[in-house]
Amino acid sequence: MSGYLKEVNIKSDMPTAQDAIRRVTYNIRNGKSWGASAMKIIHGYGSTGKGGKIRTETRRYLQDQLEKRQIRGFICGENFSIFDAATRDAFLICDDLRRDSDLDRHNNGVTIVIL
Repeated sequence: MSGYLKEVNIKSDMPTAQDAIRRVTYNIRNGKSWGASAMKIIHGYGSTGKGGKIRTETRRYLQDQLEKRQIRGFICGENFSIFDAATRDAFLICDDLRRDSDLDRHNNGVTIVIL
């Protein structure tokens, strides 16, 4: 049985990129300990200013965490689709992802993390 999908909005009060990364770190650690198998990070997609920087820094951080084997993987929202192999693989780990409202919406304001 797979764990659940945890949703985290790190952009709600438009934090600095550094504070946003702290929130991601906290939620990855706690999500794992609370039994989540995946996490949807809502970071926004702003092309300039804080929104864009939060997205860019979050994804850079997640790549670093993947390389350190702290997470299993991540899927950028614009790739989160039934036509994407990584997404289909993620369904096997977290069935809740099949019902997520951002599936097939190509939303670059979110990133799915496989814990």
